[in-house]
Amino acid sequence: MKILLAVDGSPYSKKMLAYLSTHEALLSPQHDYTLFTVQAALPPRARAAVGKEVVQAYYADECEKILAPVAKFLTRHGINAKSAWKVGHAGQEIAKLAEDGGFDLLVMGSHGHSALANLVMGSVTTQVLAHCKVPVLLVR
Repeated sequence: MKILLAVDGSPYSKKMLAYLSTHEALLSPQHDYTLFTVQAALPPRARAAVGKEVVQAYYADECEKILAPVAKFLTRHGINAKSAWKVGHAGQEIAKLAEDGGFDLLVMGSHGHSALANLVMGSVTTQVLAHCKVPVLLVR
């Protein structure tokens, strides 16, 4: 099975990993894993002020801070996962990669905001569920 693990470095991503570690059917070297995180774009003026190379280095560094601990966790379980990151709107980018990448399952932690908070702030989870045709396993 080809599994996409969407992570953001939050405690909810850690809960997702804890859940996976207790379910051998989901955490197995037999599966193909890709770790994925999304960084929000810096404001255009900030990008222009520091330059493209500095901005790209910043994005890469921030993504590595999120992806490296998860990759280390998976390595301890005998899994060598691929890693990827994008800059943009998290919900849209996660759903797009899940579908375009031909994944069988998307696993992600959910922050579990109330319906009112989702209405006011929006939710990455809500966006993913609205745009993704790949089965999604939410861990809360």
